[in-house]
Amino acid sequence: MISSLFSRFAVIGSLAILGACSQSTTDANYVPSDTLPDYSQNSFQQYMDETKQWLTEHRVFKSNDLEKELSVNLPFEIKPNKPNGKGVLLVHGLGDSPFSFIDVAQHLADQGYLVRSILLPGHGSKVADLMLPSLEDWQNVVHHHTQLLKAQTDEVWLGGYSTGANLVTSEALKDDNIAGLLLFSPAFKPGSSTVKFAKIASYFVTWADQDPETNPIRYNSLPMHGAAVYYDTVKVVQQDLKGKKYTKPVFMIASEGDHVIDTTFATSVFKTQFTNVKNHLVWQGENTFPANNATTFSMNRPDLKIVDGSHMGLLFSPINPEYGENGAVRICSNGQTEEQELACEEGADVWFSAYGVKEEGKIFARLTYNPYFEQSMEMLDHVMSKK
Repeated sequence: MISSLFSRFAVIGSLAILGACSQSTTDANYVPSDTLPDYSQNSFQQYMDETKQWLTEHRVFKSNDLEKELSVNLPFEIKPNKPNGKGVLLVHGLGDSPFSFIDVAQHLADQGYLVRSILLPGHGSKVADLMLPSLEDWQNVVHHHTQLLKAQTDEVWLGGYSTGANLVTSEALKDDNIAGLLLFSPAFKPGSSTVKFAKIASYFVTWADQDPETNPIRYNSLPMHGAAVYYDTVKVVQQDLKGKKYTKPVFMIASEGDHVIDTTFATSVFKTQFTNVKNHLVWQGENTFPANNATTFSMNRPDLKIVDGSHMGLLFSPINPEYGENGAVRICSNGQTEEQELACEEGADVWFSAYGVKEEGKIFARLTYNPYFEQSMEMLDHVMSKK
């Protein structure tokens, strides 16, 4: 799984990486497309329509329900019933899809915002397409759709998850007209420093992680090139943040159990460089976060069979049909033995955690939802309010 990538990097020596041989396969999931879809259309509707056409032609589908698979991978827009004149652009993370923000987007639309969730080039089709995008592709799609949304609304907020949080933070630091930031598991710094070797490794190794592609909503594997472009976003956002204070409102949510990213670095940026009085951090963990503008929620929830919080679990409501408490998707690739993973896949009784948690006598699946979703959204609303 992609969310285990940085943990795996930590145990792969750089010499072993450079000495390995690239894998080859005829599986269509692992063969890149000839091109990436255009993202520079003059309207968001045209962007959605043309992206749908491109994905219809290039996606390797995982099921017979083609329309459902397309719907969870396409960029989308939710128009509010009672518009407040403001807009929010949301950007997903590495290996994910616009569906990452489906619950957050609906909540924001219910508050009156025009909400758009875009597709980063290389995503939504087949995992090998992550061999194709450049850093500039990801930066440009964010910038272009920020400008489109600004032209149609009085005020624009930017929101991002993981890699997407890096991209929107850099965009906001360059554009004083952005109203504020909504950051979910911001990947300002990876949990493992060895990810910095991804670019040079990509010249020798095709795959950082190659697993069966069975999840219709996100990729399970990751080309080394995709990891390298992620690290490019890290270098850029760290440079953009260096020595700067960001004075617009910021909502941040992070998990103590998340080892995909360096949460200490991200929360330090929140405390020392994000200075607006309305800022708020939602911290999921057992150690109370030491700040007056932070709320800590315990993730030791045996009543829900939850052991700790995860990188992706912050985004989804408990009632999400795919990733919620009774969702259709169970992620069993969680850093345990093959026997435990197989038992999880076959429907065994499981506990839920971040990647890599192990306890005697327990089988783990990834925690894919936020048991405090409603409370988190209330705090997000307060950050975005003018009161």
